[in-house]
Amino acid sequence: MQTLIVFSHLRWNFVYQRPQHLLSRLAQRWRVVFVEEPVTGQAENRLEKLQPAAGVEVWRPHVTGDAPGFHDDQLPVLAKLVSDAVRAARLTDYWLWYYTPMALPLGAELDPRGIVYDCMDELTLFKHAPRQLVQRESVLFREADLVFTGGPSLYNAKKSRHPSVHCFPSSVDARHFQRAAADHPLQAQLPRPRLGYAGVIDERIDMSLVDAIAARHPDWEVVMVGPVVKIDPAGLPKHANIHWLGQQSYQDLPAFMSGWDVCLMPFALNDATRYISPTKMLEYMACGRPSVSTSIRDVVEPYGHLVSIADGPDAYVQACERILGRTPAQHDEHARALAQAIARTSWDRTAQQMATLIAQADAARDAARTDAAQAAGRSMAKVA
Repeated sequence: MQTLIVFSHLRWNFVYQRPQHLLSRLAQRWRVVFVEEPVTGQAENRLEKLQPAAGVEVWRPHVTGDAPGFHDDQLPVLAKLVSDAVRAARLTDYWLWYYTPMALPLGAELDPRGIVYDCMDELTLFKHAPRQLVQRESVLFREADLVFTGGPSLYNAKKSRHPSVHCFPSSVDARHFQRAAADHPLQAQLPRPRLGYAGVIDERIDMSLVDAIAARHPDWEVVMVGPVVKIDPAGLPKHANIHWLGQQSYQDLPAFMSGWDVCLMPFALNDATRYISPTKMLEYMACGRPSVSTSIRDVVEPYGHLVSIADGPDAYVQACERILGRTPAQHDEHARALAQAIARTSWDRTAQQMATLIAQADAARDAARTDAAQAAGRSMAKVA
């Protein structure tokens, strides 16, 4: 196998998270073609090609239609764009990798050696989830050779649906987050203490917690880093001490996080967060920063002894107050414990484990084809 063709509901230049971490590393072994959702309402149907990382080529469809995502109305155009590009690139020795079952019909015209489903979220519970998602996921479970899940909760929910489901929780590039030498210019002038969040800002964030932190402590500065999606920005809490800084580059995140006294994971407890395994949790830890999270299962069970857990505005604000009240010695002791936990995980290790499973499955397919061919040959010899 030489190539991974990946279908993703997330754009490569969106928040740098699980797909980018894994695929940029797998690209050191195999060519990666990353097929995004279409850009709609364009003058013509065409495929834009980008090269954002070594070994990674992004295929970004531009379509004249207006239906969003891998919508049924777009599938005929998208299927032709992708299949034509596969033939033009002379890709014949490849696996398909899905981040969304909605793209499954695009594989119908292709001839992969195998299929991976990296189930990083329970997309069926997200806001505006397409109605076809459940049915297409069921088909994908039947067709996939390997299923990876983004955390223990998802693994437990999916493990009975396929014979080869593997749990690969969020990991971290510890060296990247230990490099910050200076405060980020966008927050350098803000007084302390500072409390911060980095990540997508959508229906998974409990805005009542963000509002309570800022309202009850006007002396605290609340820094919110990340794009606002699927929710109305007009409804965001508005206080003089809340700073909505929008999406920032992955390269800049250590400079932000290292300048925060408390890192925030103010997740709402709803359907959309039932199975999440937050990447930012380990990134905060790699920066040596204390954090407060609501009771997300994939935070509590593995890291509840290192991350403060609190639900509701009163408890959440009090947890932040306790962290800010720690002595320097307590901060240092906690940072050492965080470093020990982070040393046990890495995206490099996760990508290598995934690559091994793919290579083993690919070799098993080759062996099965060889056995079938030999059996057919023996049968023909007997007839002769």
